[in-house]
Amino acid sequence: MPRYEYRCRSCGGTFELNRPMSESSAPAVCPEGHQDTVKLLSTVAVSGTAAAPSGGGGGGCCGGGCCGS
Repeated sequence: MPRYEYRCRSCGGTFELNRPMSESSAPAVCPEGHQDTVKLLSTVAVSGTAAAPSGGGGGGCCGGGCCGS
């Protein structure tokens, strides 16, 4: 289930809620009970490298010699 982050405009606190995507736009109540909250835009950083397959045994077009024959 996705996790959404919210900020309370009344007290300035931030909090997270796990809820279905279908409810992502539904109002959220601050843990302090305040109703005036806003959903924050979360950014996801993905890092790492993907290794390219080695061209050694063939199989698949242009890896197995099917192109330009």
